[in-house]
Amino acid sequence: MRIENVVGDLLDQDVQVIVNAWNRNILPWWLLIPQGVSGRIRKRAGTAPFRQLARMGLIPLGGAVATTAGRLPFQTIIHVAGINILWRSSERSIRASVRNAVRLARETGYRSMAMPLVGAGTGGGDRDRVHAMILDELEGLTFDGTVVVVRYDG
Repeated sequence: MRIENVVGDLLDQDVQVIVNAWNRNILPWWLLIPQGVSGRIRKRAGTAPFRQLARMGLIPLGGAVATTAGRLPFQTIIHVAGINILWRSSERSIRASVRNAVRLARETGYRSMAMPLVGAGTGGGDRDRVHAMILDELEGLTFDGTVVVVRYDG
């Protein structure tokens, strides 16, 4: 696996797949005001990925599911449940989210993906600590491609 670290916008990466840091689908997406990564995705992709996501039901903490990318140029969006019911991330939820996103991308044959600092925004995790956890988790995984870890610059 090739790992790249960039500062920028997740939606500007030249990859097949992006990862959306989401919740567990406990509340319907239309009751939420998507913020951070999810808010930017919804603004540019439209509501189609979130409608599809809502039909998938409850996502286990750290779980990953894939939807269409809507109007975005990516082949899919992998949504990870990186925060618990209290909207907080943990080392367990972050590591499981990374593991399951990479597994899903690998199983579906993708070779490039970009992920934000899952759990560092709405989840309240310290950005540097979350970044280090993500990199550490990626080092132990197998993926025949590139993973771009994106720190938002906005």
